[in-house]
Amino acid sequence: MFGIVDFRLLKGLCSLSEANSLYIKHVNIYLENEVIKNGHVLIENGLIKAIYQDDEQPKRFPSQFKIIEGGHRNLIPGFIDGHIHGAAGADVMDATEEALDTMASVLPKEGTTSFLATTITQSPENIEKALKNVANYKDKMGQAEVLGVHLEGPFIEKSKKGAQPGQYIMEPDVDVFNRWQALSGNNIKTVTMAPEHDVDGTFIKTLSQSGVNVSAGHTDIDFEGLKKAVSHGVRQLTHLCNAMNGIHHREIGAVGGAFEIDELRAELIADGIHVVPEMLQLIHRNMGSERLILITDAMRAKCLTPGDYELGGQPVKVTEDRAELENGSLAGSILKLVDGAKQMLQLNNVTINDVVEMASVNPAKQLNVFDRKGSIAHGKDADLLLVDDQLNIQYTICRGKIAYEEENK
Repeated sequence: MFGIVDFRLLKGLCSLSEANSLYIKHVNIYLENEVIKNGHVLIENGLIKAIYQDDEQPKRFPSQFKIIEGGHRNLIPGFIDGHIHGAAGADVMDATEEALDTMASVLPKEGTTSFLATTITQSPENIEKALKNVANYKDKMGQAEVLGVHLEGPFIEKSKKGAQPGQYIMEPDVDVFNRWQALSGNNIKTVTMAPEHDVDGTFIKTLSQSGVNVSAGHTDIDFEGLKKAVSHGVRQLTHLCNAMNGIHHREIGAVGGAFEIDELRAELIADGIHVVPEMLQLIHRNMGSERLILITDAMRAKCLTPGDYELGGQPVKVTEDRAELENGSLAGSILKLVDGAKQMLQLNNVTINDVVEMASVNPAKQLNVFDRKGSIAHGKDADLLLVDDQLNIQYTICRGKIAYEEENK
């Protein structure tokens, strides 16, 4: 029977709230280079302590722990959402602890165990409030972890602004960025910008050399320009196909550049709306799982009912499946990351291993946190999902604590 099973030790029966450790039994463990059938994982102090197979078991159990009987389901790494603005009525630009708490508490239900708090093009004052809020935020146990900030804008191209407020767009400025990075507590991990506005590459080079992930997005750049930007340090494309030039038979644009330039990884909103399923298939066939990063780009209406909301101070109409500005432009998404993963799993030649690569491994590598996130390995954070073959989530574990448990298992 699948579920949490009490385990009686000398110290007696421990409740879930008392348990400092977990022992997950009888699962298919998706490791970095193999899948262990009938495996078991011991978690202590929020970390993966040991991995066992078949009849192996720990010689020593912790003094208090709980057993999760996995029922031969799949244990995979937790998802990392590198581009999310909000959820459940909260938005990063609210610049409050409560907003980040709300996001961090609801995201485990969709398999997200860590994320980048993503800003939007806004006034410098509002951006700075959001950055200071992240700098001061303290992660809570049993919730998704805030890995830092994705600064989306304001260094973008007006003609490709999408749902970004145009009046606050500005030219790339190293001094401005450095001030913002300091205010964030050095937590800006990704910057979306239009590379064509950094003619000599100074801005891109400065950020790249400091370890920031520079992503081309909301950009009118062509293929030759993109190749030049990559030589300066651009290593990612923001929400591939959206707010950039598509493929034309005389100019393959940024989308064609994603196919052709191996140094680039690309974010992908796999909701079937921002990118239709046929294009998702074409993208995966050309780029493979090793260069794609699943994101949501979700706004505050995610997890709520259809109605009237806002994004970056702009009114947004939310229906059952999408969020739009008054002019019909898509305004982020209401996508749950696990649903994007399921959409990809329906494509030809996509397996659970591929989903793990796109939703866990690649974002961890892109954000330079693969030493502790993104895969199941000894010593890494115990950010884990217990799922069936269709990626339905039974448990989400964030740094060793159960953050979500499916009802009516």
